[in-house]
Amino acid sequence: MKGKNGVPIVPDTLISALKAAELSGVVVPGGWAPDKLRRHAVVTELVRNLNAAGKPIGIICHGGLVAISAGIVKERRATGSVGIRDDLINAGATWVDQAAFRDGNLVWGRVVADIPAFCRELIQAFKDSPK
Repeated sequence: MKGKNGVPIVPDTLISALKAAELSGVVVPGGWAPDKLRRHAVVTELVRNLNAAGKPIGIICHGGLVAISAGIVKERRATGSVGIRDDLINAGATWVDQAAFRDGNLVWGRVVADIPAFCRELIQAFKDSPK
């Protein structure tokens, strides 16, 4: 299997093998992956269960598509690629044009240029998360 730039990808586990209770949190990537990931109930269920447990969920760029399909953005602040702004708003989120921020357990980042700010917020969310 190869990523969009031809880099080989060798997964070491299947999403279906992951259990929210055994994870500290998750990062939903940007790029093309979220549109593919959101189509699988096992993905949206995992994200929904992590959210219900209050565990950190990092969401950047187009990653908000997975959060929308998991049903976890309504009445939450959200950001991401401007290309999904309307999708987030239509799902009940409040759009925030900010590099990175936390809304409870959700850590949001806009785009690649915002990765440093996103990572700082994400690290702090994991530090603050109950063990």
